[in-house]
Amino acid sequence: MTSHAPNEARVIPLRTQPPPPASHGVNGAPQRPAEAPRTPSPAPREPLWRDLVGDVLRRERLAQERTLKDVAEAARISMPYLSELERGRKEASSEVLAAAARALGLGLADLLARTQDQLARHTRSRVARGRTSSTARYDGLCLAA
Repeated sequence: MTSHAPNEARVIPLRTQPPPPASHGVNGAPQRPAEAPRTPSPAPREPLWRDLVGDVLRRERLAQERTLKDVAEAARISMPYLSELERGRKEASSEVLAAAARALGLGLADLLARTQDQLARHTRSRVARGRTSSTARYDGLCLAA
């Protein structure tokens, strides 16, 4: 039989690594261990379209001082789903995006144009920081409905 209680996890400690032996320099003074080579920091993650759309929806809703419940009811979508859209957790269909935009007094083209503007700003800021990438080609993206 085991010695632990039935509803408790059994924890097995990991072995710790002993510290490396101190090396001494020419004059007998301890030397610092050599630092590991630095790896370049990864490039910032390119934003996803759903994140950008969600940011635009949330900013517009907050600018109008409206609640999630109010906008979700006007758009005839569930409040949790609208919240997921605003947080970039869900990919919405064009019908849902159009309904959310209409509930905020926007057209679908307005929502997409604001999202494209946000993507272009992001691209320009990356280029200005010296991080050119394939995203620069999106700077001239034109969304028309």
